[in-house]
Amino acid sequence: MEAAGTLERGLAVLRALAADPRRPVRATDLVRATGLARSTVDRVLATLAHLGYVRAQGRDVLPAPRLMELGEAYLAGGGLRDALAPLAGRLADELDESVSLAVPDGDGVRFIVQRTRRRTMSVTFRVGDLLPASRCAAGLALLDPAAPWAEDDQLIEPGLIAVAMPVRDGAGRAVCAVSVVSHTSRHTVAGLREHCLGALRKTVAEMEATLAGPAPSPPGTATPATLAPSRPGTATPAKRAPSPPGTAAPTAPVASPPGTTGVDLSREAKQELGMGFLQSLARGLAVMVALGTAPGGLTLADCAKVTGLPRATVRRAVQTLERLGYAGAADSLGHAGAAGGGRFVLLPRVLELGYAGLSGLTIGEVVQPHLADLVARVRESASVAVLSGDDVMYVARVQTVSLMSINITVGTRFPAYATSMGRVLLAELPDERLAAIEPRRLSPRTVTSPTELRALLRQAAADGYALVDQELEEGVRSIAVPIRDRTGRTVAALNVATHAGRATNDTLLRDVLPELRKTAARMETDLAHVHTATDG
Repeated sequence: MEAAGTLERGLAVLRALAADPRRPVRATDLVRATGLARSTVDRVLATLAHLGYVRAQGRDVLPAPRLMELGEAYLAGGGLRDALAPLAGRLADELDESVSLAVPDGDGVRFIVQRTRRRTMSVTFRVGDLLPASRCAAGLALLDPAAPWAEDDQLIEPGLIAVAMPVRDGAGRAVCAVSVVSHTSRHTVAGLREHCLGALRKTVAEMEATLAGPAPSPPGTATPATLAPSRPGTATPAKRAPSPPGTAAPTAPVASPPGTTGVDLSREAKQELGMGFLQSLARGLAVMVALGTAPGGLTLADCAKVTGLPRATVRRAVQTLERLGYAGAADSLGHAGAAGGGRFVLLPRVLELGYAGLSGLTIGEVVQPHLADLVARVRESASVAVLSGDDVMYVARVQTVSLMSINITVGTRFPAYATSMGRVLLAELPDERLAAIEPRRLSPRTVTSPTELRALLRQAAADGYALVDQELEEGVRSIAVPIRDRTGRTVAALNVATHAGRATNDTLLRDVLPELRKTAARMETDLAHVHTATDG
């Protein structure tokens, strides 16, 4: 039973790390929080770092965005989020109020969807947050699903009000609750009820009709090839960029998509790292993620196929996950679409493993550690910016210490047309949008001809990078690459900027551009995990 014990200890460390994901902790803090021996904590952290679930900053340790794939496995495998989030979003737009979906979790409710209206006074609940069932509208609706609706008149927090209704599956079980959430500065609870109840009833009926539709075939009765494909950020991530020098390449907990015979990648990691790598922990986490790769869960046999692990290993891991409240038998839980067959599903408690805190990370917070790694390698300042109107706005920056440096801070704005990051961001805009830009001379080298600028943008789109030589300011030379979302759309840009006296254009292309591309790929991987949570 050593394997199960190791998994239990690893999850204890993850819970301690996730208690406040934005606060760096040290191994000694985790020893105190878990009661585990220091040597055990060190080996757990080394294993989690190799898997890409945590990262080290000196002696501090922080959860990494990849850790979200554990919670994403529950959300994707459970099916409620993907089926009902579009309807929740439509309701939020119709009412111009925040809308939440929550599921029961012990004596509380845990949020699986948030569609928040951004206002001065707005809801700050996140996907994965847990609230006492008796103190919020969603919980009250699930505690008494026979009632027509439930209300929260400032039970959880002064000023916060909500109206909720339960949502039933095809078997008539109340599986989640949808809430309309507002503030007393906008409504009384009676006023909110009058405002939303008609639309809420209609949406709940549509949600129930969706859940009553044909359920996917249970994996236990289908051929492996019919198992549902994984979503981005779940069990089977796409190709990963190489790790920075001096660090181990993260090993995917799950090697193969559902429907194929998996390969146990932990074997290779164990051979490489020896005693510092807890193979049983990596295998247990692989089982956890694999359970979310098909609607309605997996049988032990299917999970063994997906992970490439022996069935006995899978059984021990599942038994540990059941004991800790992270998994359960689908038929005994009355899981939607369950048809027996010994299938196991993940439970909402999985979301406590850092999902809520990590889902709230801004783009600047996600990319900052990668920027620091890049600057350490190229020894020049680096930045990430987004397009804001006709300007680039810096959202993250790491500056080198030099006698002659470029003084830029987060929030700084520059005309996009004269910067490398701006040209990367403008390159995908339609011609009519570009026609509205009126370039003006910022230095003797600034391109001000709209025709020439458009040609440079087309070239940047074709090349996948932009190099700008002293057009923003004499002496400043920079090169940038796009940062793309899961759909391939450019959402930000990454650059390295230097003084023209320190690097030629050829130097930037030869030495810096490959490092920029590697770093952008790592940023894209992390952002894909975070945006999966916020996109719903």
